[in-house]
Amino acid sequence: MQESTTLTSVRQGSYYRHLGGNRFESTEHAQGAWNPEEQHMAPVTGLMVRALEQCAPRPGMRLARLNFDILGLIPGGEFTIDTSVLRAGKTIELLQAELSADGRPAVRATAWRLQTTDTTAVAGLEEEPFAPPADAQPWDGMNIWPGGFIATLEGRTVPGHRPGRGRAWLRSPYGMVDGETSSALVRLLGLVDSANGIAARVAPGPGSYIFPNVDLSLHIHREPVGEWLGLDSRVTFAGDGIGLTSSVLHDTAGAFGRSEQILTVRPVRAAR
Repeated sequence: MQESTTLTSVRQGSYYRHLGGNRFESTEHAQGAWNPEEQHMAPVTGLMVRALEQCAPRPGMRLARLNFDILGLIPGGEFTIDTSVLRAGKTIELLQAELSADGRPAVRATAWRLQTTDTTAVAGLEEEPFAPPADAQPWDGMNIWPGGFIATLEGRTVPGHRPGRGRAWLRSPYGMVDGETSSALVRLLGLVDSANGIAARVAPGPGSYIFPNVDLSLHIHREPVGEWLGLDSRVTFAGDGIGLTSSVLHDTAGAFGRSEQILTVRPVRAAR
């Protein structure tokens, strides 16, 4: 399969508008899948990563671990993101970002920023190879989900993709913030929350189950590159209403990190 032209120079719109300072407004492209009035956590993640990138940046350091707690519904429309340094350090720093909307915090993130140094002499990777996007098959399986964000995605699958085991590539032609060029870290981490939907164990809808995640934990061992995010995901549903989506994250250069999402699994209540 011939690779299509890079999307960097042909962004078709954005997920957010910057209203100045710490104020933003979501567009229809950030709309969530579980509730039409909320934002999808995927672009929220990307925007908060952008804020953390810009929080007292220092050369020779990069974000390595990010943990997001979803404190409730993330309303569409206007909101703010505030950042701070919780623990300053010469080689290790802990940052925080908080998204607030309608007078309450909706998402709180903490991130470890670590000093980088040349360790190529001992570099090694144990993750299994993942077929590149050029060898993957076009896939529209995300269309089982509603919402503006899902509609922005282009997908491809690699062998082994099935319910409960997601093996797919995703990318988006949409920018994170109107008029800005985002880093690869912002672009790709802004897609990771989709992992919970690429290989659902059960299809969403009446008579089925909902299984939203209440957090997103990311461990990034290498700075990612490019436009494509590869997700090698496993979805577990326990028998007591709790589940877990675990993913190895890939770009076109190989694996660059992992993500975990804890799920609350609930039967869909019939309308009365």
